[in-house]
Amino acid sequence: MTQPRQKLVDDVYDAVMALSPLEASLLGDHRFDAVLPDVSPAGVERSRQALAVLRRRAAQVDVGALSTGDRVTHDVVTHVVAQAAHALDDRYLQSAAGPVTSGAAIGSAASALLAGMPKLVLREPANADDYLERCRRIPDWLRAAEDQLLAGLRSGCVPAVRLVAATVRQIDRYLEDADDDPLLVDPPPQYPDPGRWRALLDEVLTAVVRPALRRHRTILAGQVALAARPDDQVGLCRLPGGAQLYRDAVALHTTTDASPEHYHQLGLDLIAALADEYRELGGRTLGTTDVAEIFARLREDPALRFTTSRQVLDAAVIALDRAQDAVDEWFEARPSIACEVREVPPIEAPESTIAYYQPPALDGSRPGIYYVNTTEPHLRPRFEAEALAFHESVPGHHTQIATAMELDLPTLRRVVYLTAYAEGWGLYVERLADEMGLYTDDVSRLGMLSFDSWRACRLVVDTGMHAFGWPRSRAVEFMRANSPQAERNIDNELDRYIGWPGQALSYMAGRTHIVALRERALRSLGARFDVAAFHTAVLGHAAVPLRTLERLVDDWVTARAR
Repeated sequence: MTQPRQKLVDDVYDAVMALSPLEASLLGDHRFDAVLPDVSPAGVERSRQALAVLRRRAAQVDVGALSTGDRVTHDVVTHVVAQAAHALDDRYLQSAAGPVTSGAAIGSAASALLAGMPKLVLREPANADDYLERCRRIPDWLRAAEDQLLAGLRSGCVPAVRLVAATVRQIDRYLEDADDDPLLVDPPPQYPDPGRWRALLDEVLTAVVRPALRRHRTILAGQVALAARPDDQVGLCRLPGGAQLYRDAVALHTTTDASPEHYHQLGLDLIAALADEYRELGGRTLGTTDVAEIFARLREDPALRFTTSRQVLDAAVIALDRAQDAVDEWFEARPSIACEVREVPPIEAPESTIAYYQPPALDGSRPGIYYVNTTEPHLRPRFEAEALAFHESVPGHHTQIATAMELDLPTLRRVVYLTAYAEGWGLYVERLADEMGLYTDDVSRLGMLSFDSWRACRLVVDTGMHAFGWPRSRAVEFMRANSPQAERNIDNELDRYIGWPGQALSYMAGRTHIVALRERALRSLGARFDVAAFHTAVLGHAAVPLRTLERLVDDWVTARAR
């Protein structure tokens, strides 16, 4: 890669990290450890201008003269800049008070703060000093977020009331127990006078952070909640110009040109196709071939639920261990970075999804972490535990992301999260796990089908709410009628889709592309097709847009056919 091109890639990486300093710190990039996102109008405008400059520089590159590797990098750069600019749209900022980049954070500044900062690892004294400074800056971040929300009240860009309520509940959990403050962390062991540092942090949290969160809560629960969108107006299409904004979000999340209407119909088709598989497995395991009855049994039978949080955690660990023992037959190499299982922290668990993956830190301070939600275990299905673990850890997100981090590529390429690629891979391996013999019984295979129904329903309800104006109640009814998902999961998931428009489409968009590429490669190569080599072709370039992945796999097939 020539120097000017490398400079562009590095500049894009720097711009993305500067936009999301908390995520940069979680990745182990410590240049931004003392700062928080600048969501003030002036700060947002500076970010937009910086991204516009990067977009112009990328457009000036002669793509036809690039090598294969450099062309892939250019594809990624172009996409990342477009996605970052999209996330800075005023309608997102004013209806969530922050760029829409994380479903776990419900799109709000306060929830991003309370979910992200406790996960930071302070390895060096400088990290600890920066952590103190970052805490001191929390009031300014929240005040700027409040200003955006209040501007949204004037422009008609208001959040969904249930997301406001969820953020208020999260703040309340934080404020109610000062003795167990998740932000009151320990300095690194080598820090001089750690007692004084912790006393300083305690003082900042007491005198600065908690009052700021109380003020923020008052504004959310008062002015914002009173003006927020009710449950029958949760979709992005309810905002000024929101219908086109959603179409843009769909294109960016799926990295395809397909419309919301296409994905809505795809979801309906996939749901219909799953019925025969349910009948076959349901007849063998539950003694019924009636799909509605199968769903009811899976949703309501207490014997299919966990009884303790420890059981939820243990099931995740056991499934990960099983997958680790089997991957060598299906992959040409495995990443050296370890994967750990941890419980979703209590501060975020009630509003969190059932699980998520936290990537490793670039500086080696943290392994990959599979966070599993263990609250209310009696509501959590045993039959989904294996599919969930395979998706989030090995051979799913951890395998893909840790592999990318160890490739000899620019930093941007190694750490970028492209939704359709990453989530498509995670969903692809849920079925791959069955080929690998990882599911212990047919009940767990019903969990695999349950997850397929869940992701197919996502296509329908996400487009339903955001493109077609469905009320939330219709989305609830659809998911209940067409999947065996537990009530709590339906509630939390729908709130996630409301707060992160279009992201939910990427799972099936990515999976269907990967499956189609594998089938095409098998038809072309016949006996020369090797599934482990195919997985290397998919994973060996890190995260890429689906259009780019298609080109790369076709090149791999052509080379292997010679």
